[in-house]
Amino acid sequence: MTRVAAIDCGTNSIRLLIADVDRSNGTAKLTDVVREMRVVRLGQGVDATGELAPEALERTFAATADYAALIREHGAVSVRFVATSASRDARNRHVFVDGIRELLGVEPEVISGDEEAALSFAGASSVLPISDGDQVLVVDLGGGSTEFVLGTPNGVTAAKSVDIGCVRLTERHLRDDPPTAEQIAAAEADVDAAITRAGLDVPLERATAVVGVAGSITTITAHALRLPEYSPGAIHGAELPVATITAAAADLLAMTRAGRAELPYMHPGRVDVMGAGGLVWRRILERLQELSGGRIVTATASEHDILDGIALSLN
Repeated sequence: MTRVAAIDCGTNSIRLLIADVDRSNGTAKLTDVVREMRVVRLGQGVDATGELAPEALERTFAATADYAALIREHGAVSVRFVATSASRDARNRHVFVDGIRELLGVEPEVISGDEEAALSFAGASSVLPISDGDQVLVVDLGGGSTEFVLGTPNGVTAAKSVDIGCVRLTERHLRDDPPTAEQIAAAEADVDAAITRAGLDVPLERATAVVGVAGSITTITAHALRLPEYSPGAIHGAELPVATITAAAADLLAMTRAGRAELPYMHPGRVDVMGAGGLVWRRILERLQELSGGRIVTATASEHDILDGIALSLN
């Protein structure tokens, strides 16, 4: 048994998992010790400016300092810090890298979209077993990018990361509250183009099942289930009809931010970007239904994702 610490720093949130890894039976099993998430919006303005904003860096460094204290407190012996879309895109990412190294004592890894996709698949498949003959498409909908990962019980067969995410599309298109029809159409055009690009590398039409991960998708699932609060136990593994999910996603897109803020399962840090999250997930599922000839009729939400994949990659 080894205690490890994984940090996933995305465009919208930074998350910590301290877990015990048991590899005694030939497969790795994680037992959570600490699992925490904070919305720091590291990707604030990156799509427009190409740089990480000073206030976004300050928020991220403050959260990292707290995480470093928790890692010391709980005695994790191996630590991995992974950064994704916003950090990949920023000209001044060296400021981010230097700051994290000083706070945490490890080198932060600004990983490629392909590695992000593989880690997401590893995390999701570790708790949602894949049957022989299945080709499961894991969709990781983030703040700055979305990963499409097709895999079998033997691992990833194809993956692609594309630059569509809830923060990026909100800043680029969905500026009004609620967004206008013209803004929605422009965002949908971006999403459709990105799905087409992903399909050049990932045979989306071969998918026999779809698993969605990350905060936008789990929040849409909570909305579809009309939960009285955000409940990971109720959300994880929830397999719902595509029509139910797309209706919930469209509802969140049409709401005002004030209306979304009143939902009992809505994290305050997601209120302004959940419309875009709903738009992306709805359009992906609609296109998957078209590409599969109607074979894809449900989608499953997973609370386990890239963060679990990072932890599983540690010895």
